[in-house]
Formats: sequence, C-alpha cells, structure tokens
Amino acid sequence: MTLPTWLPVTSRVLAALVGGYAFTYALTAALGRLLPLHPMDAMVVATLPSFALYTLAILWAFAARDAWRAWAGAALALPLAGIGFWPQLLERLG
Repeated sequence: MTLPTWLPVTSRVLAALVGGYAFTYALTAALGRLLPLHPMDAMVVATLPSFALYTLAILWAFAARDAWRAWAGAALALPLAGIGFWPQLLERLG
C-alpha cells in the first residue's frame, strides 16, 4: 500500500511549523533558565536568537531525509521543555 503524496508533505509542514515552534519555545525557556544572568536579562538574551532558531528548525524539517527524522528533530523539545519549565512544574505540584 502506498501513501498519498500529500501525507508526507503535510507531515513535514506540521513538523516545521508546530514542531519547530515547540522546539524554539522550549530552547528559549531552557536558555533563559540556564544562562548565568539576572532572570530578565537571561530571557532577553535567550529570546534574541529564537527567531533565527525557528527559521533553522523549519529548514531542518524540510532538509531531513524523511518525515520521521523531521519529527525526531522536533522531539528534542521535550527534554528542553523539562529543563526550562521544571521549577514552574514543581511550584504548581507542591
């Protein structure tokens, strides 16, 4: 059984837009948490490269060999989100 031609393209577009946004958001949060600066300065410094990172994430999704690898790159957002949002999660749970 062959897949329709629109399915891999749609998957890559979703990986680029949604996965790239999630990756960029999580990386920005992790950098803001890890940079040894005042919290406001760390968020500004972490946010500045986010525009270029989102562009690179979109390019990665279309340059990947197949749609699975595009989604695997977007899956890197999970550990980065854990780093960036861990203190907020503990605060809400406790």
